[in-house]
Amino acid sequence: MITLHHCPQTRSMRSLWLLHELGVPFEVVTYAFDKSLRAPAFLEKSLAGRVPALELDGEALFETGAICELLCERFSPEVLGRPAGHGERAQWLVWVHFAETISQHAAALTQQHVALREDAMRSPIVMKLEAARIGKCYAALQARLSGRDYLLDGGFSAADVSVGQAVYLARHFAHLEGYDAVAAWYGRVTARAGFKAALPATDERLFAQDFFAAWDVPD
Repeated sequence: MITLHHCPQTRSMRSLWLLHELGVPFEVVTYAFDKSLRAPAFLEKSLAGRVPALELDGEALFETGAICELLCERFSPEVLGRPAGHGERAQWLVWVHFAETISQHAAALTQQHVALREDAMRSPIVMKLEAARIGKCYAALQARLSGRDYLLDGGFSAADVSVGQAVYLARHFAHLEGYDAVAAWYGRVTARAGFKAALPATDERLFAQDFFAAWDVPD
């Protein structure tokens, strides 16, 4: 049995969506985004106390990119994955891991807007810088997706899952206006049943609203 340890609206949603796309049986253990992730029992599964953690064949795994590669190699090497020697292998790896480039900026903004409880702790400058960096990521996606339906010419893959979930988080802080190819692709991938199944219930949401605007920088 596969067990995914998951917090809604975090990077572990990436692994949850992929598991739904793979169509394999699995269980989900859901955690609040709090100090429960520092409990000794959880640290045995994820040494840094972060989600996702995945139990597979009696082994505890963490890091979404590694989990993606291992699940695709095991269950869908030619469809959701691209095996070694495949002509699209290099680009598959690039885009699977580009998800983390987007996610690091979304995580910084999640800290600013959600995790820091007092306004005095927050930085309007960091908010603006990180939102602009998400825009740079959108521009990279726009260049790749112009003339393509998916990130790879061979069709939908786990690269679209990884980046699609990262964009799902990033859209809480930076709109897709002006990136038409990205918006069209995002509409395609999020129409899939696997994405919809990975969405949080209303009472599980980490984000209290759909969009957080950067604060104005004081004069």
